[in-house]
Amino acid sequence: MTEIRNFTLNFGPQHPAAHGVLRMVLELDGETIIRADPHVGLLHRATEKLAESKPFNQSIPYMDRLDYVSMMCNEHGYVLALEKMLKLEVPERAQYIRVMFDEVTRILNHLMWLGAHGLDIGAMTMFIYCFREREPLMDCYEAVSGARMHAAYYRPGGVYRDLPDHMPKFKASRWHNQKEVDVMNEERQGSLLDFLERFVDKFPGCVDDYETLLTDNRIWKQRTVDIAVVSPERAIQLGFTGPMLRGSGVEWDLRRKQPYEVYDKLDFDIPVGTNGDCYDRYLCRVEEMRQSNKIIKQCITWLRENPGPVMAEDHKVTPPSRKNMEEDMEGLIHHFKLFTEGYTVPEGEAYAAIEHPKGEFGVYIVSDGANKPYRLKIRAPGFAHISSINELVEGHMLADVVAVIGTQDIVFGEIDR
Repeated sequence: MTEIRNFTLNFGPQHPAAHGVLRMVLELDGETIIRADPHVGLLHRATEKLAESKPFNQSIPYMDRLDYVSMMCNEHGYVLALEKMLKLEVPERAQYIRVMFDEVTRILNHLMWLGAHGLDIGAMTMFIYCFREREPLMDCYEAVSGARMHAAYYRPGGVYRDLPDHMPKFKASRWHNQKEVDVMNEERQGSLLDFLERFVDKFPGCVDDYETLLTDNRIWKQRTVDIAVVSPERAIQLGFTGPMLRGSGVEWDLRRKQPYEVYDKLDFDIPVGTNGDCYDRYLCRVEEMRQSNKIIKQCITWLRENPGPVMAEDHKVTPPSRKNMEEDMEGLIHHFKLFTEGYTVPEGEAYAAIEHPKGEFGVYIVSDGANKPYRLKIRAPGFAHISSINELVEGHMLADVVAVIGTQDIVFGEIDR
């Protein structure tokens, strides 16, 4: 008789559904997965090691490049850990700005996830729809920081600068004449808050469009319902956080359970699934976009009514204003010292975690009293999720591997660190 053997297959790293840098060695019996062995490290950036040789402030831009779809949220975790060690008080206006941009980032992340997940499973139109809505939010990033992706906008003590009074406008070019540009600039006549308010007013309608395309679509449901089911108990054991945990029916959200910044003053709900399959996790993330929209609206209202400082006044840690620097010798010295050797952080250790779009993103810092961390350890949600992939795909078909990678919302910058 012929000997029947299992077939071993490399899924990735060049596979488009493996996000370019995941190599998965699959053991197959026909088309059924017997075992999946994820190989990570193909995008290793040594962020934690690099941070040990840089003054604290200079590591903020490295955070943006971890999960490069949730840039400001990564900065937030790092900055909170530093503020804990420095015992810094952050002005309330800066806290509202941070919360608003955390939620803008959550929508950006979930749009990217929905577009890519849809494309992986075969819903081509989703990708185009989601990128259409990401564009104005990227413009908001650019308006406050000058960069569309890697913002480095959060700083210990607050944020880099206050919200701008006007949005950048398009200029006529060989691609768009003046008449077309005037139409494109209609929404950009006011401040950043006006621009964002117009976006949040029309965004729920866009989410309705996504749901019309997918939620009751029989092909979408065939590809996601009862795929990679995780029980609530098992989700906790595997270290799941964020939508991966809430999709299994566990109502755990750091914004509610361990509130930071001003989340305890805001009104929003935590969407929770029932079956713990790919479909429930999809529903959770879609509802999260609606809740983030609601939070942004509340932040806009508060920020309009409450002007004030956006940076702590301690100039040993935060840079003085340009005016102060030009007129006051002490201000000049503070500025010079801050941007050459940085500031020292008291000896000790601190862990700060935020509810990142993908789950609990934590930063653990150990300081020996120098101007750079002695050790920096990042708790990336994706790392815990990718370690469970063998369990999630076992017994499923080869095509379901794509749906499982998609439902985990994996970005390798934070996994490989």
